[in-house]
Amino acid sequence: MTRTSLLIRYLVFINLVTFVIRWVDKYKATAQKRRISEKNLLICTALGWRLGAILGMQAFRHKTIKGKFLTRFRLVVGARIIFSIILLFSL
Repeated sequence: MTRTSLLIRYLVFINLVTFVIRWVDKYKATAQKRRISEKNLLICTALGWRLGAILGMQAFRHKTIKGKFLTRFRLVVGARIIFSIILLFSL
């Protein structure tokens, strides 16, 4: 299996996990159960890419108006983009 193939599988997996975690947290919020921490939501975003997180936020209308969280989310996504560009050009 090539590195590219492994990377694609990883990104698909982590984005699916991130999407599902957003759904679970939204469910817990509506059921008034113990929630997933914002820190863990941001860690999932940092480990993968932003697609799963953004789709989850939009599909479930989850954390889309929380100013402090959105600022942190944008910082994580920006750092991830910069890291990916550096990684791409160092190969």
